[in-house]
Amino acid sequence: MATERKTRKKRVFIVDDHSVVRDGLRSVIEQQSDLLVCGEAAEAPEALAKIPSAAPNVVLVDLSLAHSSGLELIKDLVIQHPSVSVIVLSMHDEMIYANRALRAGARGYLMKAESSQSLLTAIRRVLAGKVFVSDNVMSAIAAKLGEHKGDLLPIERLSDRELQVFELMGQGLRTSEIANRMHLSMKTVQAYVARAKEKFGVPSFTQLLREAFQWEKASKK
Repeated sequence: MATERKTRKKRVFIVDDHSVVRDGLRSVIEQQSDLLVCGEAAEAPEALAKIPSAAPNVVLVDLSLAHSSGLELIKDLVIQHPSVSVIVLSMHDEMIYANRALRAGARGYLMKAESSQSLLTAIRRVLAGKVFVSDNVMSAIAAKLGEHKGDLLPIERLSDRELQVFELMGQGLRTSEIANRMHLSMKTVQAYVARAKEKFGVPSFTQLLREAFQWEKASKK
């Protein structure tokens, strides 16, 4: 019985709104003798509903979910399932988003362009109680420990919620649509926009919108 417990496979849950990506991850993980996929979801509410019965050891989370925020999901998982480790698997620039994900409670951050072996290394390292980020991210985080807020780029000075509003603006959503998507009041969204304008140093909504469009275009390159 003791031997059986030692060799029991660790359970991985996948949260990504692209079925092709989920299928690819499942294929890679289930080829391993020590890992299995115990469930998957396309959205944050679905993930939160399924995870209690799936009982994963690790959850892979994409930051860009169609109708919800990956960062907010990480925060919810940390509160509701503190024993579950979260690894972000994203196409977003790790130099901007990795530190946010770690602050939210993730134990690892991996770009989708990385190899399957890097994914498996990240999962096993996090299962061993360690943190997984690239060397570039580790160096950047260490360097930022001595920086002042005024030295940061405007995008880095946005709070997680302000960044989510900014990204949705870049995707072409109107303020009312952003409020509905984020389940917030119009007044709250407008407050986030006002703070984002201040941090970007632009006087008008139109100029902030231009910045958001440029950011969204650049992030997809």
